[in-house]
Amino acid sequence: MPHIIAEYSANLEDRLDVQALVNDLHQATIDADVAELVGIRSRAARRTHFRVGDGNPANGFMHIVARLRRGRSDEKRKALGQVLLAAADKRLAGVYPSHPVALTVEVHEIDPDMTFRRNTLRERAQQVA
Repeated sequence: MPHIIAEYSANLEDRLDVQALVNDLHQATIDADVAELVGIRSRAARRTHFRVGDGNPANGFMHIVARLRRGRSDEKRKALGQVLLAAADKRLAGVYPSHPVALTVEVHEIDPDMTFRRNTLRERAQQVA
């Protein structure tokens, strides 16, 4: 159940196709083969109030957090972080000339004993198949 969450500074939005970014991150997660398709959730959150570095209004940031249940090897988690960084970096290529950007990716494990869920996507996928 990977959750891919991209927070980004509002000043990037005029040059960034956010839905395309979400699609790219989602596909990168699929390609990383860390979970079943029905378990992957990707989203972006615009941050209106922010300050980056020296406070120059052109400075921007993107912080991507990948949260997934325990059980993946260090190599799988590291590979996921790398493909997410590459996907975001590629999507931001057109932004870099006008906005210095701090881009980070973190991969976190979710404690299954403290996770409570219901997912009917799997049920729907089985009905369609």
